[in-house]
This record gives sequence, structure tokens and C-alpha cells, in this order.
Amino acid sequence: MFQKKTIRDIEVRGRTVLVRTDYNVPLTLSLVDQSVEITSDFRIRASLPTINYLLEHEADKIILISHLGRPDGIEEKSSLRPVALRLAELLPGISVNFVDAKLGAETSAALEDLPSGSVVLLENLRFDPREAENDTEFARLLADSTGADLFVLDGFGVSHRAVASTVAITQFLPAVAGLLVEKEVSTLEQVLHDPPRPFTVVVGGAKVADKQPLIDEFLPITDQILVGGKIAADGYASENPKIYVADDFDTNSAGEKLDIGPVATTEFINKLSNMKTVLWNGVLGKVEDPAYATSSTILAKVLGEDRTITSVICGGDTTGFVENLCAEDENLQFSLVSTGGGAALELLVGKKLPGLEALEDK
Repeated sequence: MFQKKTIRDIEVRGRTVLVRTDYNVPLTLSLVDQSVEITSDFRIRASLPTINYLLEHEADKIILISHLGRPDGIEEKSSLRPVALRLAELLPGISVNFVDAKLGAETSAALEDLPSGSVVLLENLRFDPREAENDTEFARLLADSTGADLFVLDGFGVSHRAVASTVAITQFLPAVAGLLVEKEVSTLEQVLHDPPRPFTVVVGGAKVADKQPLIDEFLPITDQILVGGKIAADGYASENPKIYVADDFDTNSAGEKLDIGPVATTEFINKLSNMKTVLWNGVLGKVEDPAYATSSTILAKVLGEDRTITSVICGGDTTGFVENLCAEDENLQFSLVSTGGGAALELLVGKKLPGLEALEDK
């Protein structure tokens, strides 16, 4: 059971609610008019259940805060304005505003005249270096400037970061979880502590140093672990009978192993038959090249089309790949496509998440 208070546990009616989202979305520059375009709105859409809950329960104002990228000071290319425009499209009939004023009197003035029921997105928090420093005075300024009387952490992807908008802010406002954080943590903890069985972990990706802690954590509790990706191509080996490592590969003209081969792919799928829980972290090939995305595509379709499997997808490359497939195929459905790459991994290997720890207990 989720141990922290959520927006369901408190009265939000009439309150000004400060919501820490994770709108660190991928952007690209349009070749047509040089405008900035969002290439995936996955994280924006993931925040909608919390925003809609607050609207339905008559919160006075909903003030959204986030970071985007790692700007060096104020940079137009890192502005959250495109996110506000997309959010307005996703919330038809709702007043969605963007405020790029400096925190303090300017922000207070911009927010003061907005009608009840407004949704507001403030400019990129990382334009001020004090955000990343978990600076107490910056957190105080954030609370005072917005007039908020409640803080909601709904950015699971930043819950493992001790920054001003996840940790220091909780010194000044009552702090609870949003629906996204509740869903992600609850699902991942179930996989960690009480997964429906049989249970398989699929591991891919490039860095053994990142994946070995995950393998070590799950080896005692999973029924099997399937290893592909570059770590398999680079020679990852195990004598443990619960671990199967792909041993055939598709190669390019230079002989580079860029995807697991048909034999290994077939073995993966055979071993996944009758599974009740599958946790997948790390793509199985160089998926940015369609020629080497075959095994990952097959795996995603097997998991996404089987409604009997509790399917949990985590890791930035993996979730991005799966989201792109979902955009093309509405039949694909997963139990959880995590918005938090690093946060999910840290939770799964037993680490405490500072943003989560700072919230009020039930």
C-alpha cells in the first residue's frame, strides 16, 4: 500500500495548489519555421489525471512547475512555453496560462487576477541555479510568489532528485503525492515485493554498470532474467541457470552486433509464454535504426497485446521506444510505462527517493 498522503487524502477545494510536474520533454527545431516542437507529449499527458482531479474537486488555482533540460541561465530554447501550448490543447475549455515573469512580485501580480479554476505553468525552474542546489530561500520564494497553500509532487521522474522544488519546498507547504506518483510507486513496489507469478525481468541497454544492480536485486525474487542489448553483444555472461543471455545477433556490414538475432528473439518469446509479470528495462538493439529494432518491436507487441500480463516498462530509451510504438498501434497497452528512468531504477534497487521521502505520511 502507498504509504504517503495523496490528493485523495486531503481537501483541495478552494486551495491554491503548487504541482511539481516533470515536463522535461524532448524538443526539436522545426525546419519549416524554426519553431520549437515537442516530439513526445507522453509526460504531459501523464500529468492530466492529477490536474483533472484538482479541477473536478474545485481547487482555486493550479500552478504547475517543472524544469526542462540543463540550461545555462535563461535560454529561449529551454522555455516551457511550448509545453503550455500543448497542455492547453489537452485541456479544452480550461484556462491554461503561461507565466514567464521573475519569481517574486512579478509572478504574484501575474497570478493575482487569474480566475478561479485556472491552470498556470511557470517558466523553467532551472533558469535559476538555486533550483538544482535545493536552496531553501529559493523554495521559500517559490511558495510566497505563488501564494500556494498546498504542494503536490506529481513528477515521478524527478522524485530521486533533492532539488528546491521537490525537497526544500516541503519546509513551507503541506506536501502530498499526485496520482501519477502514487500509480508509479505502487506498481513498481508491487513488482518488487509481490509480483503475480511467474515473473520475468528483461534487461537490455548498453551499460553493465547500470544493469548489474538491477539483475542482482531481482535475481533472488524473479523466476528468470533475459539479457539482450549491447551488454549481451559485448559478452555479458552468467552461469546462473535463471539467467538467459542472447547469443546470436544481427550485424551490420562491419560485423557490429546491433540487435539480438532471430534465435535469441524466439527464445525470449518462448520463455515469456505463461508469464504473469514482466519488467522490461533496456532496449534489445540499436532501435534508432529501424533495421535493428526488430527484437524490441516483437517483444513490445507480445507484451502490449497480452492483457493477462502485468507489463512494466522502465528506462528512458525503453519507454520512449514503446511510446512511439503505442502512437502507431492503439492496440498496445501496458500496465505501466514509467515516466521516471533514473527514479524507477533507484526505487527498484532499494534506494530511497528524496522527493518521496519528504512527503507527508498517511
